[in-house]
Amino acid sequence: MNLDSVRLFLEVADAGSLSKVAARRQTVQSHISRQVADFEANCGGRLFHRTGRGVVLTELGERAAARLRIWLHETEQLTEEMRADAGHVMGEVRLGILPSAAHPLMTRLFARLQAQHPGIRLSIAEAQGAELDSMLDGGTVDLAILFRFRRPSGREEKLLCEAHTYLVSAPGDPLTREATLDFIRLRDLRLVLPRRPGQWRQALDETARGLGFRLEAVVEADSLTAQKELVANTPGLYAVLGPYAFAAEVQRGQLQVCQVVKPDLCRHVVLALPRHGKFSAACRVVADAVQSIIASWEHQLTEPVKRQSVERGKGKKVRS
Repeated sequence: MNLDSVRLFLEVADAGSLSKVAARRQTVQSHISRQVADFEANCGGRLFHRTGRGVVLTELGERAAARLRIWLHETEQLTEEMRADAGHVMGEVRLGILPSAAHPLMTRLFARLQAQHPGIRLSIAEAQGAELDSMLDGGTVDLAILFRFRRPSGREEKLLCEAHTYLVSAPGDPLTREATLDFIRLRDLRLVLPRRPGQWRQALDETARGLGFRLEAVVEADSLTAQKELVANTPGLYAVLGPYAFAAEVQRGQLQVCQVVKPDLCRHVVLALPRHGKFSAACRVVADAVQSIIASWEHQLTEPVKRQSVERGKGKKVRS
């Protein structure tokens, strides 16, 4: 068995789509289709049914996927253990991250690995919480940094830091000059919110319903960049975000924020560990490095500036 072919087969099986895998690998769908067809020929039968919406595993494909997941994990683990025994931790670590964890955490993580463990290769996938959970369940990623509304208590997730909720506006807005703002005052505000379905949108909608009103989304956007640009350039438009989404813009005076309270929608940023199989040596190194970097940043998801929290123009501090 060719490792790359097996990885591709399992990636297509998890995605249920040749086009999605092609986009993820930045190639054309026909190239992926040819590789899958070659793999099917080597296996002696059809592994996928082609449908109008993508592909689904055949009975043979289901059996092959179950056995090949075990084979691939054991093969990769054996290879990495042999390299570790030789004094060099090597291998690929597939890390799923929230958009707000992309920078500077990934930059610092990569720099540390290059200096201390150059044999470890990072494969970084950016996605929202529900998608990251699916990727962990399917084995598409080995580790993930994501939000939880409850503090983790098991061994599969490690708490990195906490994130409170803020109302975000253009500079000079009188509402966000206040230190805090009760959630109920979001009633009738013109908001840019993430699209449904989504864990964060669902939490915001449920909180508003519990207080007897509905949030008014005049525009919806999943992209954090789009939300921030819309707010920064549209007086009277607001977003509801965590502190790690806007820290740099607040420092530069491009956005203004105040903390939303009553209730305090606090999310926990966690590092989710592999759900299938054991920790590889490379995964262990990456997990330890992520936790070490966050701890050195005073348990924040962004690097502190001058050893303090991000400050607003009037000297108020944004709690992490």
